[in-house]
Amino acid sequence: MSRNMMSNRQMSYKRREFLQGLSVGGSALAMAPFLESMRVHAAGDADALPKRFVFVVKSSGLDKFNLVPDGLVNNFVDETSGEKLGNRSRREGPLVDASLAEHRLPEKLEVLEEFKDRLTIIQSLSGVGFRGNHTKGFGALSLHDSETVAVAPTLDCLLGQHLSQGPYPMYGMAMNGRLLESGNWPEDNYCYPNLSAYGAAKPVAYQASPRKAYIELFGAAVATPEQLKKKLALGGNLLDFLTDDARRVEKQLRGEEKDRFALYLESFDSLRKIEEKKAALTDRIQRHAPELTDRYDSRAPSARIESHFELASAALIAGLTNVVTLRPDTLGVKYSELNLSNSVHALGHLQENKASNGWTGHQARMEIEKLHLKEIAKMARKFASIPEGNGSMLDNTMIVYMSCSSGDHHCGGHDWPFVLLGGLGGKLRSGRYLEFPKYGELGHRTTGNLYLSLMQAAGMKTPETFGQPDSNLKDLNLKGPLEELMA
Repeated sequence: MSRNMMSNRQMSYKRREFLQGLSVGGSALAMAPFLESMRVHAAGDADALPKRFVFVVKSSGLDKFNLVPDGLVNNFVDETSGEKLGNRSRREGPLVDASLAEHRLPEKLEVLEEFKDRLTIIQSLSGVGFRGNHTKGFGALSLHDSETVAVAPTLDCLLGQHLSQGPYPMYGMAMNGRLLESGNWPEDNYCYPNLSAYGAAKPVAYQASPRKAYIELFGAAVATPEQLKKKLALGGNLLDFLTDDARRVEKQLRGEEKDRFALYLESFDSLRKIEEKKAALTDRIQRHAPELTDRYDSRAPSARIESHFELASAALIAGLTNVVTLRPDTLGVKYSELNLSNSVHALGHLQENKASNGWTGHQARMEIEKLHLKEIAKMARKFASIPEGNGSMLDNTMIVYMSCSSGDHHCGGHDWPFVLLGGLGGKLRSGRYLEFPKYGELGHRTTGNLYLSLMQAAGMKTPETFGQPDSNLKDLNLKGPLEELMA
């Protein structure tokens, strides 16, 4: 018997074992989305399986020099002195396309060793032409000059609208809304981190409080059927009243005021649809909701990050959304659990100087990134344990680790690193280290090419380019996805 046949039989057994552990309860309507996904899984049709994304967007840049696997030339340090090179300082050289199987992962990524075959490290993409000192803001995911005001839809929202059938096209959780906040962090309500938008002037509010996110996403897990039925009926009656009342107001308006009011009116129908979709997923929500603990009230950065990742994983498994964006920190955050009294902002300026606990600035930044990557590994492990088709949920989920500030504390955008973990039904190559030629050199590519790759792999029809063009690169061919990434 071939190895592939044995693998398929083992996966079929795991899937049967997983399904036998489920007890179908409640109405057929409530279980319809779950049962349909199980039908697709059993058929093994990879193209029909749901695709999901998790964007983890840290602040203060994602360091480049410590993403290079052992045995490869590190083009982000000076070859003589070993000094770390800053923005736009990648040494000249051709495309690097190396198999991770042949190289040891750098220390920062060691926690992802078990997922080496589903890991892709991408370096030296650029995103230049839109402003931002400590952050590109909305521009990080829309690739427009859009630091504080949304002028175009962002990648996560576009993917969410295309993929999600649950109540939330995308769902965001953040430590804080303000990038350079004072001591009032973390927040405990909705906030606007200026990362995601459905379009011009349509920013997405993120939930900062893990407890409130739990109630919002998994309220069905802690409510009786009678309470849920009463809530839906009451909410429906209230929305009926508000909608009828609003339409009477709308008839009295003209021109621009009427257009603006129409957007306001749409929110009523959106609220109703969210509640109806959550009601239809009640059984699944109750099955996959995490345990509500006191940790959700902790103000320690690591505890809040852990809670956000746990909630995000559960929301994706329950089908509440197919796209989650997480903002694990902002510049004012102090990782006291790492014995650091310096803020993320202060650490970004230290470089080889010492932080409060004796680490250099570079070491402290790496330890913070390792904390994020530890949670990414836990999330990946959870997805890998859930059978889906002839593989697992991880094979159809892409986790993207990046920064809103490209590869430096003060973002120039000339070198933008990304760490991809997971799969999209075999549409992308993985187990690779990709480093593109220096900004402006022949063969250089942009973040827009990467985003087109992700969109195509998700089954979206894509334009030739994405985002605002870089006039400095007008002589380069920057159309389409990254050929080196596409399967």
